[in-house]
Amino acid sequence: MVILRCIGPDQFFLERVVFPVEILGFEAPAASEVQIWSHSLGGPELIERFQAEQLTSPVELEWPQSA
Repeated sequence: MVILRCIGPDQFFLERVVFPVEILGFEAPAASEVQIWSHSLGGPELIERFQAEQLTSPVELEWPQSA
């Protein structure tokens, strides 16, 4: 389990817990920073940091419809 934080301009903020094998889709301003946090014995640990623009996909996905 990790925590995804997305911090952007104009007070944009998104924080979600992501479980293994879970797929998370979200929209954020292009200038946002994405952070991946985990918990270690010493407390919260920043695992990775990158720009939201690096996550963009040229493919438009179709999400399954709920029954």
